[in-house]
Amino acid sequence: MADSSSLSRDRDDATSFSWASTRTAVEQDPSLLSWGSGSQPSVPSVDDDAQTETRSISGSVRSSTMSIDSSLYHFVEENGRTYHRYKEGRYFLPNDAAEQERLDLQHQLFTVAIGNKLNITPFSHDPLRVLDIATGTGIWAIEFAVQHPGSQVLGTDLSPIQPQFLPENCRFEIDDAEDEWAFSEPFDFIHGRALMSCFNDPAAVVRQAFANLAPGGVMEFQDALFPMSYVGDTPVDSALYRWNEMMVEGVTRLGRSWSNVKNYRRYFEEAGFEDIVEKRFYWPTSPWAKGLYFKLVAAYFQEDMLAGIEGMSLKVLGGLGMSTDEVKGFVEEVKRDFRDTSVHAYLTV
Repeated sequence: MADSSSLSRDRDDATSFSWASTRTAVEQDPSLLSWGSGSQPSVPSVDDDAQTETRSISGSVRSSTMSIDSSLYHFVEENGRTYHRYKEGRYFLPNDAAEQERLDLQHQLFTVAIGNKLNITPFSHDPLRVLDIATGTGIWAIEFAVQHPGSQVLGTDLSPIQPQFLPENCRFEIDDAEDEWAFSEPFDFIHGRALMSCFNDPAAVVRQAFANLAPGGVMEFQDALFPMSYVGDTPVDSALYRWNEMMVEGVTRLGRSWSNVKNYRRYFEEAGFEDIVEKRFYWPTSPWAKGLYFKLVAAYFQEDMLAGIEGMSLKVLGGLGMSTDEVKGFVEEVKRDFRDTSVHAYLTV
């Protein structure tokens, strides 16, 4: 990340706007969001009584999101799901109402995991121009615009699934971040999250972002590293392990990688960024991990994956030759492993 201390803009003409967030807040004790000393959580450890204080957390998670209505444009239908038509096939996951609801849940997973915040980057004042690439439903961009009324926030995505009624300082455009960027002015903050399925050449996206940052500007990516890791012996006979390995193989055949996160620091360095900060967070698959923080994160992550794993798998595992029915049957086995507290798996973010 570049040093943000040099950002300075006149914000006297900023428009204030009152906006009711699309996100329903979860009632939770602030202590749930603490991972103890240090600037980031340590790798989770196994809880011998995995169901402790879990039921109420899971209940809150299931009732904590609202779906955003989207029937704005025609989409491509396949296997009973809809996908983006603009640059059809570039993105593997669906964009229908069920997927939009999952994306809003995933938004809360990210915010809870990093301490109930939208971003880790500290700002002494509102960054003037903000870009959110691969914005999805736009929920991050909308909430950032609400929290930073002095910012002008732009979200871009392949799918036009964002809501029509927005804060005055937030707007969306249909765009592919792998195309040549043609913005008229540079940005003070560029944000990207859950990008691992998005790009053929993420390093090129990082280079374009650097070229489109104002002096002193900052970029923050939050993303996951596949395959998952395990505490203790690796459960090589489990459906979850097989799914991880097959998904990595499948996306490789489709010309993508789900392991690019380990290269992000190098991409940033090669693009010219300075003062790069890397933090790691861990998402357990179920409440097998000790501590209320990890149980809360696990509840969100499990719900996110139970809702999204079929959509993630249909195209990728279909590319390995599995039929739709075979994928759906296999996915049910993987879901059982996500609920099984004897499978000590976690995702590194």
